[in-house]
Amino acid sequence: MNLVRIISGHRALLLAGIAAGLVGAAASLAQPLFVGILIRAVAEGDSISGPILWIVGLFILDAAMSAANAYLIGRAGENIVFDVRNLLAGRLLRSRVAAFQRMESGDIFTRMVGDTTLACMVITQALAQLVSSLFMVVGGVIFMAWIDWQLLVATLICLGAASLVSLVIARQVRVASLVNRTDTSAFGSGLQRVLGAITTVKASRAEARETERLEGLADSARQSGIRVTALGALLQPAMNVGTQLSLAVVIAWGMARVTTGELHAADLTAFVMYLFYLVSPLVMLFLALGQIQQGRAAVQRITELAELPQEEEPQAAGAAEDSTRVEMVDAAVAFESVWFSYEDGSPALRDVTFSVPRTGLTAIVGPSGAGKTSLFQLVERFHRADRGAVSVSGVDVADMSLDQLRTKVGYVEQDAPLLRGTIRENLVYARPEAEDRQIEEVLRLSSLKDFVESLPQGLDTELGERGLGLSGGQRQRLAIARTLLQQPEVVLLDEVTAHLDSDTEAALRDAVIDAAQQRAVVTIAHRISTVLRADRIIVLDRGAVRAIGTHAELMESDEVYRRLAEQQLQASGVQ
Repeated sequence: MNLVRIISGHRALLLAGIAAGLVGAAASLAQPLFVGILIRAVAEGDSISGPILWIVGLFILDAAMSAANAYLIGRAGENIVFDVRNLLAGRLLRSRVAAFQRMESGDIFTRMVGDTTLACMVITQALAQLVSSLFMVVGGVIFMAWIDWQLLVATLICLGAASLVSLVIARQVRVASLVNRTDTSAFGSGLQRVLGAITTVKASRAEARETERLEGLADSARQSGIRVTALGALLQPAMNVGTQLSLAVVIAWGMARVTTGELHAADLTAFVMYLFYLVSPLVMLFLALGQIQQGRAAVQRITELAELPQEEEPQAAGAAEDSTRVEMVDAAVAFESVWFSYEDGSPALRDVTFSVPRTGLTAIVGPSGAGKTSLFQLVERFHRADRGAVSVSGVDVADMSLDQLRTKVGYVEQDAPLLRGTIRENLVYARPEAEDRQIEEVLRLSSLKDFVESLPQGLDTELGERGLGLSGGQRQRLAIARTLLQQPEVVLLDEVTAHLDSDTEAALRDAVIDAAQQRAVVTIAHRISTVLRADRIIVLDRGAVRAIGTHAELMESDEVYRRLAEQQLQASGVQ
């Protein structure tokens, strides 16, 4: 992510703010000159109305420009925060699943909310402050040299030593800030981890352990935060020592020269005023440098977020229909000699070849860890095969745009995640333009129609986080209804009957059979009741296809399937 490019998109506001700050700084620099003129006028008995009017005008201009500077820079900063968050949100939602899942959600939240604000607001405001403060310092030094170069040399010797110390401190602020942002993210991740499983924590009587763990994370953030505060607190005193020392030297030496007539009192007054005027810009200059160092730490963290690998579109997205078709053109889904390993090197699929007809119910069975879910993730292109080809409707998924692919394929995950919002919003999530009759039909198919109609607010009933307010079975059925409303050519069901009671399972199984009359339905199945109704069963073991056939055929020919089926039959009481 190029933050400079984003900032340049708001350069008009930034330049206007900086210009206002410079005009205000120029008004401040002119004030001591007119104070000196006023003192000379009083000493020589001239009219003082002109100098007083100039001084008042400069005070008003300075105040007005300072207000304009703060508003324009602040507005530009908010606009930049908005653009950065929009960019990051888009990149996060389009990032590769594997890369996204390696990050902690609490850390992502901290970077999206806290780091974006710190990076953009601090850098824009500190940058403007840096420019105006530098202008004030340079301008003040020029005027002081014009008034008396000898006093200036004495001043610069004192301030130079303080400035070197401040630069060293500013560098340390950046390092400490990066550590503090990391510690804060770790606390956020730890807190989200516990709050996401609060009932498990309570049931396991782990409140004390988790409180102690969170306390440790919070203490780490506190300690690193204290270090940032301590280093930041040293910046201003370091400059104050230099300015106070220089002020003492200037007044003592300057008064001695005034008494000898070498220096006019008006010039000494103007010089001392410039010295006072120099103090605040110098302090702000080094504070701005320290803030920029903190901002750089935040920029580094949001840049890491922006550089998450993105899902790749084919070179000619939308041209999938013209791409080379795989051999099994009549298949809804086809795997040809597919090999796949996860990024950590663990093998998931080995030389997998099979096809799924365009209609009918296909069940995939196998022991835990056989690679069943990996098949679905390759079809949805959450991951890419290392070798071989995966096709949908005869077209390699690698040649299809993601939008086209995921329109053709509907996917229901095992834990059936739902979003905070109404039942209607969750239901039409994949197809916002769905009509009421289509919604009613999928509710009927998923055995939810009577339940929804019994609710006082019906489809407009609000759900909590992850569908809080519905039972596990109801959440599963709503997720299935959402997928059916999408009207895909292929439906992937990842053990959808896991949370259903017997009656609901039977109703949903009938709905799946009905849906399979018009499209391909592929289900990862553990329950024998689902397997018995399947048109075709694929047995997967250790990442390879072991056998394909009907229930009766596999009971005769495959030992692994027979063992799995007999275990289920005994557990369900079927003889």
